[in-house]
Amino acid sequence: MNRTLNVVRMQLVNKATYIWVPLLILTGAFVLSLAVFALIPTDAVKVGGGTQAPLWYFLFVGVQALTFTFPFSQAMSVTRREFFFGTYLTAAITAAILSLVFLVGGLIELATNGWGMNGWFFYLDWVWAAGPAAALLFYFVIAMLFFAIGFWAATLYKRFGTFWLTATLVGIGAILIGLLWLVGLANAWAEVFTWFASIGATGFAIGAIALIAVLATASFIPLRRATP
Repeated sequence: MNRTLNVVRMQLVNKATYIWVPLLILTGAFVLSLAVFALIPTDAVKVGGGTQAPLWYFLFVGVQALTFTFPFSQAMSVTRREFFFGTYLTAAITAAILSLVFLVGGLIELATNGWGMNGWFFYLDWVWAAGPAAALLFYFVIAMLFFAIGFWAATLYKRFGTFWLTATLVGIGAILIGLLWLVGLANAWAEVFTWFASIGATGFAIGAIALIAVLATASFIPLRRATP
């Protein structure tokens, strides 16, 4: 356990990647959104989508977590298992910090009626429908999902190289397009949207947790034989 925590400390040597850059992206998106809200001369509800920005950044955190520190960790005689769990623990800590910022921001928006402008950046009805705890879980899981995708892609690249990473991504893209084609062929878009609305943010988070588990497993297996 101590060696796993040492991996966390090693990852956090570069605090900019894990903490300051995500917070800087979030702050920038927030300030720009408030400026846009202030420029809209209406009392109607104004909703910003800038909260996506730091979540998308976690995709690159996942890539950098492997490519930047994995070779160094192997030189320090850290086992691949310790590196894997320590890196995921680091991501979980930073995702938790970001989620708490989202939670506090949403509570402030509720208390101020959208910063006095009916402008909503952190608080989204469909995410908060099941309460603050569900919103906290949702944002945490989504950040971890983006991280898991980035880490998986980087691991695949390290183990098999550019060709097989590209082939895998193209294959996944083809499968997704095929599924969309089948939905359109069956004229079932209304049912699909109804289903997504019915499961809500909590159901989406639960599904994302399962996907994270799949991606983590798909990362750990090739990591055991990846070249530093």
